[in-house]
Amino acid sequence: MAVQKSKKSRSCRGMRRSHDSIAAPALSIDQGTGETHRRHHVSPNGYYKGKEVIKQKVEADLEDEG
Repeated sequence: MAVQKSKKSRSCRGMRRSHDSIAAPALSIDQGTGETHRRHHVSPNGYYKGKEVIKQKVEADLEDEG
């Protein structure tokens, strides 16, 4: 088993842990709808890069089916 030769200082420990903090997700504004969504993800309304990629079901269609 590896054993350290000397104690790591608070500074070295802090520098090693500097990238461990949690960053907020990167957000983007959709070109077509102006909606805020995560980068490289489809918006909740089904738009990606200003184009509708997922069709949303309308409530009237749901009532007709049931």
